[in-house]
Amino acid sequence: MTTGRALLIINRNSRGGQADLDAIKTRLSQSGLGVETVFSENRQSVTGLIEAHKQSCDRVIIGGGDGSLNAAAEALVANSLPLGILPLGTANDLARTLEIPLNPIHACEVIAKGRLHWIDLGCVNGHYFFNVAHIGFGVTLARELSAEIKKQWGIFGYGRAAFAALNKRSSFRAEIRDDGRIYKKRCLQIAIGNGRHFGGGMAVAHDARIDDHTLDVWSLEPFDLWELMALLPAMLRGRHLEHRRVWHRRTESVEIRTRKRMPVSADGEETTLTPAKFHVLPRAIAVYVPPHFETAAAGRHEVSPA
Repeated sequence: MTTGRALLIINRNSRGGQADLDAIKTRLSQSGLGVETVFSENRQSVTGLIEAHKQSCDRVIIGGGDGSLNAAAEALVANSLPLGILPLGTANDLARTLEIPLNPIHACEVIAKGRLHWIDLGCVNGHYFFNVAHIGFGVTLARELSAEIKKQWGIFGYGRAAFAALNKRSSFRAEIRDDGRIYKKRCLQIAIGNGRHFGGGMAVAHDARIDDHTLDVWSLEPFDLWELMALLPAMLRGRHLEHRRVWHRRTESVEIRTRKRMPVSADGEETTLTPAKFHVLPRAIAVYVPPHFETAAAGRHEVSPA
């Protein structure tokens, strides 16, 4: 049985934010956890809530989507607090990467069993991200995916937003600087992946890991609309990297410069502008994962339950 004191932060504005909170708290309490529940008003409030309660908890459980998790990353790292995930968002890409059930009660079971595993974080210009950062098309897509569309359409909102973003697509020129080499590209999109999934289940790469201490960097050349649509099934499997017009590199750090300053999104939130320096933070956060979750082939680092 798990014991300890958990701070449970619920984002009521997330798509699943109206989940049965009593059932969630009951299941966590049955595992031996003392639970203090608070509600986040916005992204900025998540950090403040963790800081305000850090002396009275030994783990943090986030009930929300990838944006809520992203908002918590800085405070979790600063205070060395392990993370429990209740997937209440639209895409829940981090939960998918870690094979955490999307049913909140089943996700409570994962936390109750108390298996902690260290995962990496990506960092761009000082901003953390779990899943992926984008320059170009991915930023346009995030802008089209409004909170209203998420509420009304759920995961299918990504398809609607993608169609709108495709009509606004534009190319740009970029320099990708890695390990002393400069790659000059004309791009529709550049993605920098730390985890495996993004965009509601698409894969950064077919073998991407969130605990392999590397980033997957890929750029997409300008495509005709029909070519992009044809590439989508491969992106669901992470096999788009095999396409002749997709450039891919796996690295620990990379710098990206563009002719004009461009926004960079991290886990769906615009956080900074180019030039952008990215690097991986190995074993940055301990997260509760299910018993069947497999660690990376190299460096199987796990920790005992708190």
